[in-house]
Amino acid sequence: MGHSMHRFLVSAAHKSSGKTTLSIGLAAALRQRRLSVQPFKKGPDYIDPLWLGLAAGRSCCNLDFFLSPDDEIRAQFARHGYDVDVCLVEGNKGLYDGLDLKGSNSNAALARLLDLPVILVLDARGMTRGIAPLILGYQAFDREINIAGVILNRLGGHRHESKLRAVIEHYTDVPVIGAVQEDARLALVERHLGLMPANETGAAERHVAEIAQVVAQQVDLEKLLAATATTNPLPQPLPLRASSETPVHIAIARDAAFGFYYADDLLALQAAGAELVSFDARRDAHLPACDGIFIGGGFPESFMDELEANATLRAEILDAIETGLPAYAECGGLMYLARSIAWKGQRRRMVGAIAGDIVMHEKPVGRGYVVLQPGAAHPWGQRDAAAEQPPLRAHEFHYSSIENLPADTTFAYTMLRGHGVDGRHDGIIYKNLLASYTHLRATAGCDWPTRFVQFVRSARKGKDQRAQPESHPCSR
Repeated sequence: MGHSMHRFLVSAAHKSSGKTTLSIGLAAALRQRRLSVQPFKKGPDYIDPLWLGLAAGRSCCNLDFFLSPDDEIRAQFARHGYDVDVCLVEGNKGLYDGLDLKGSNSNAALARLLDLPVILVLDARGMTRGIAPLILGYQAFDREINIAGVILNRLGGHRHESKLRAVIEHYTDVPVIGAVQEDARLALVERHLGLMPANETGAAERHVAEIAQVVAQQVDLEKLLAATATTNPLPQPLPLRASSETPVHIAIARDAAFGFYYADDLLALQAAGAELVSFDARRDAHLPACDGIFIGGGFPESFMDELEANATLRAEILDAIETGLPAYAECGGLMYLARSIAWKGQRRRMVGAIAGDIVMHEKPVGRGYVVLQPGAAHPWGQRDAAAEQPPLRAHEFHYSSIENLPADTTFAYTMLRGHGVDGRHDGIIYKNLLASYTHLRATAGCDWPTRFVQFVRSARKGKDQRAQPESHPCSR
């Protein structure tokens, strides 16, 4: 390729410093300079990656210490980043914040693992000389971390900026790469980021363009590129081995209501032999011809009027599940497949494949990492009945709960950590449907895409042969 590559981690001293907005702006501004930008997000989040992916024009990849061992994280980073100009990793929380005393899963640990210089975003409100010991402390705390530059955020004007620049230049050796003034436009956009799905294209693209404009004016992109240049290429990954079997068609809901999918999981589904056929649960009257259905997480409550109004599609999905079509739903997908969603005093009818009703709450019911023990009833769990299945690591983030479930509901998982459906179980099983609050992620320890595709394939074969029900892995 013969040109320099740039890789860096955008981190902060604490949450809510504005690093997501700045990361989105940097990705878009660098892309406007005709650079190819691969975004990454630390942790299990779905919302920031949607925005980062929109800004960069490439699907964002999550890097997660809880779900993946170090070598897998390195491989994911190389697979997505080996052939681009810029790898931009957005951290979560503060640089040194983590689950344990040693910070083994912190942003700093990720910077160390992937040899990334750190661009530190500092919320500079109310600070002058105090910014110097903050930066010096962040440098001294871990000498292996290279803080390659700072971006001052939420500045109170140009006098404030010049004072801070003078202090940082006098007391530290860290370059100031950008200084972003407090901006009502950015504040407005920030309020939307967590609430508005980035796959609502028109408005989201305008937001990204606005952020990019602010960032391009107030961050020195030349300085950023100089501070983050590397001559070490990433290893070229081995291609994903594609399945040699006839493909199965999986209908996947991809629209404003359902957009929470990991880029790696979609690739893994395709490698396992699935052709993904998208449909819009709000606007498409019919389900595409398919052998299975996958409905991920999202914001069904925000679109419940339109989801209810699309009665023909709801009836088709219900009929497909009732007649045994394999289906998998996570979180928002589970909500959609229930009988109804109640939110803000309103109740709307949903698909009704799950005999329960969804109620939205003000605070999260389940959030964070989960550990699940798959049980014997799992429709596409490991088929060696004798072998104890290892626990799965995954995550959940839901403000809703499900009520009125029948007492004899069958569950696929026992919760070893986390909340799931009722604090003890997750993974509602009905016919060939598995619906859970948990979001699975394709990793070495959880190859769910291959298992699901195999299950869809075996169900299709069973249907093709019009075989006796005993041959079906799910008939009990």
